[in-house]
Amino acid sequence: MKIFIFTDLEGVSGVCKFMQTSDKPDSKHLPPQEAMVDYAAYDEARHLLMGDLNACIDGLRDAGVDEIVARDGHGIPYNFVPGEMRSGVRYCVGEWGALPLGGLEPDCDGVILLGHHAMAGTPDGILCHTQSPERGDRYWYNGREAGEIAQEALVAGHFDIPVVMVTGDDAACREAREFFGDEIITVSVKQGLGREAAVFVAPEAARRMIRDGAREAAARIPRCKPYRIDLPIHARLVVKDKETADTFRPRRGTRVDDVTFEATFDRAADILLLC
Repeated sequence: MKIFIFTDLEGVSGVCKFMQTSDKPDSKHLPPQEAMVDYAAYDEARHLLMGDLNACIDGLRDAGVDEIVARDGHGIPYNFVPGEMRSGVRYCVGEWGALPLGGLEPDCDGVILLGHHAMAGTPDGILCHTQSPERGDRYWYNGREAGEIAQEALVAGHFDIPVVMVTGDDAACREAREFFGDEIITVSVKQGLGREAAVFVAPEAARRMIRDGAREAAARIPRCKPYRIDLPIHARLVVKDKETADTFRPRRGTRVDDVTFEATFDRAADILLLC
């Protein structure tokens, strides 16, 4: 059995501030009062990510999974800590250009979305956004708004691979169940009190939950279905204002008004070209 783990950082246990998710002092997505960088906080978040990731890997190995690929999917993807990597796992890091879910291979049996967050505009979503907090992106596919969880599942579904587990906050887990049904395993490691406020499960406890969830997710693969929607897919992106739209150049898509871009895709694997 082969499992692909695609990681983000905002949904990791112990993370609830944007300054924990970037090492760039000019990161424009930070709120004005947080327009600074805290290198210690970001470094700590990387270690928290590795703790959640290793718990997931341990759970999969408990279940007899013999091949695991972990892909760093957050921001500029160099967030993994090499000294904390598990032997025998393939780790994919770095820029992958236009390849969505770079490292996903057609022979994978299931995908786990680890450390994920809810879509933009979710009232109780910790660090919620879709693709670019800076642009204020919101996406619709065939008329239904979707965040990164559904986007990544659509790409996996193109290759006939189901998403079998999502970890993050309560809002991200609820979103996953709304899109994929109750067969998917969700592990909530925190509850949102605001966009940058949370009630945490202690990371040690969260990792036990993630390990148990991964073990169960491997057993549920036959019951989980790849996520698909009707083709062709009509995609719509709305950014926060005209000034943002004036400087945005998607790889595919046509601007249709002051803040909206649209595109039609014959393959779900291509939807992230409107990003």
